[in-house]
Amino acid sequence: MQNGPLAGFEMDSMKVTLRDGSFHAVDSDSLSFELAAKMGYKAAAKAARAVLMEPIMKIEVLTPEENMGDIVGDLNRRRGTISSMGDRAGAKVIKGEVPLSEMFGYVTSLRTLSSGRATSTMEFSHYAETPSGIAEEVIKAAKGITA
Repeated sequence: MQNGPLAGFEMDSMKVTLRDGSFHAVDSDSLSFELAAKMGYKAAAKAARAVLMEPIMKIEVLTPEENMGDIVGDLNRRRGTISSMGDRAGAKVIKGEVPLSEMFGYVTSLRTLSSGRATSTMEFSHYAETPSGIAEEVIKAAKGITA
């Protein structure tokens, strides 16, 4: 399962039910069972309708009110979802979730949008299915196919 069927990424989980098997005193040995297990795994992994998952991060941005619209817009462009907006110590707090792959270079962008006055914290939240268009690009890149 370290080499998944889509792009070679490790598989997180898969349930397999063995319904029948047999043993022959002459032809059955450990190598035969190992090869049968590998062939069965490859067939099952392809039929399992695997999906690519991406890490989703919880983000909290503390910003002056005048930069709030630009920062919310930037998070939306990064496929983020805003869960709440509030006030803290005279500043605005934006909380939401954003895919980790979209967060590279975010601190620089945040500093630019707020003239260095906004701060952010980020922590892992969960994994979610990658949108199909992005998943196709990742799979093509992993297989070395150029568009």
